Amino acid sequence: MATSKVTYLGGLRTQAIHLQSGTEIITDAPVDNQGNGAAFSPTDLLATSFANCMLTLMGIAARTHAIDMDGTTAEVTKVMAAEPRRVAEIHVNFSFPKKDEYSDKQKKILEHAALTCPVHYSLHPDIKRPVNFGW
Repeated sequence: MATSKVTYLGGLRTQAIHLQSGTEIITDAPVDNQGNGAAFSPTDLLATSFANCMLTLMGIAARTHAIDMDGTTAEVTKVMAAEPRRVAEIHVNFSFPKKDEYSDKQKKILEHAALTCPVHYSLHPDIKRPVNFGW
């Protein structure tokens, strides 16, 4: 079964529909690549998916080990390279509102979960991906 259906809307804009839920994502080309930057670009989604995946896997580990990580955020910075144009780096900085309550063991559990997410393993090895957990 297909995961999504993507339609080119014109003007460097696409619409992706998640077929199971009907959720919609719009992308626009970035300003530095002939677009207007009115929505996530495809490479923004790639970089953002890395943080989404890490937070999801940490959430599963947190649920399993009774760790409260609600409200945790990740700030993502994508760095592009040229020739060929590609994502060269994805920087992720986490902020855990309850980090002072975590034991060293809980921190290790969350870090391991984050760094073993499927997107991490799916990214090309040349993409640098510094992750700061902010402990």
